[in-house]
Amino acid sequence: MNTDTATTGRDVPARADDRRAAHAADPLTRSLVMAGAVAGPLFVVVAAVQFVTREGFDLARHPLSLLSLGDSGWVQITNFIVAGVLMLAFAVGTGRSLGSGPGHRWAPILFGVFAAGLILGGAFTADPALGFPAGAPAGYPTEWTFHGTVHAVAPPLAFLAFVAATFVVAKRLSWEGHRTAAAWTRVVGIACLVLTLPFELWMSVRLFVGIALAFAWITACAISLLRPRAMA
Repeated sequence: MNTDTATTGRDVPARADDRRAAHAADPLTRSLVMAGAVAGPLFVVVAAVQFVTREGFDLARHPLSLLSLGDSGWVQITNFIVAGVLMLAFAVGTGRSLGSGPGHRWAPILFGVFAAGLILGGAFTADPALGFPAGAPAGYPTEWTFHGTVHAVAPPLAFLAFVAATFVVAKRLSWEGHRTAAAWTRVVGIACLVLTLPFELWMSVRLFVGIALAFAWITACAISLLRPRAMA
């Protein structure tokens, strides 16, 4: 593909007739991208049902990670892992959809890291804390287990990768000429970063809103890849 970027070595907008808009064209790629479209709604709905119905769980105090504990913890463990596997499929589908041009290498890698963070978050559960599940310490644990430490690392890893992915995709959107979509994509990335900053005020609620917003953007991104000549 001949582009101004390729000929000058700089990231400048390609001519309209030279742009290769991201698109999931073949059936396999479309199936992989569709996995990303369903990952978010599935994860958010399953999590929401749990924090409404699990006895003793209070989203105002307890992060979603604690849902992986207790007798019904397998539900959230499965939720994390399934979402991660679906996001891995989406990462592959994104790579196949982007072809060449800005973001064709880094977007799939960053989506893959996001997926890995979700899978690790399910495979390695958090340590009991904040009185959940019943019998857990009233505060945070004074000593972390290995699986609790891995779980503590996984969410920041996933969200940093996601935020980076939004800026990579925004660059691609600008290159394709979708400057409004690129601007909104950067807004989503910044908003998710702010929502997940580690300070106490409404932290668990902010984390859930950040997750929901991130997955909503991924779903929109996936749907747009299924449309002709559009990324968002």
